[in-house]
Amino acid sequence: MARSNDLNWPNLVTVVSVLILIGTEVFGVAFAAGWAIAGLFELGDTISYALMALFTALGLYAMIRLWRLSVLAEPIRGS
Repeated sequence: MARSNDLNWPNLVTVVSVLILIGTEVFGVAFAAGWAIAGLFELGDTISYALMALFTALGLYAMIRLWRLSVLAEPIRGS
């Protein structure tokens, strides 16, 4: 008999795998976009790092939203 706090391992593996896959893409794009925009407009290193930080913060927000929506679709706790 499954308890309500038992982990649903297949769903947990699915959610973590999706977050790893999407997370590498999101954060890669965040760094590349900050570097590219600053380089395109010749804004300097400080603005480049600031843009990277801004885009990374937006990416982190997107990843948190993805986690919450993924857990709704694939519950990781047993019923």
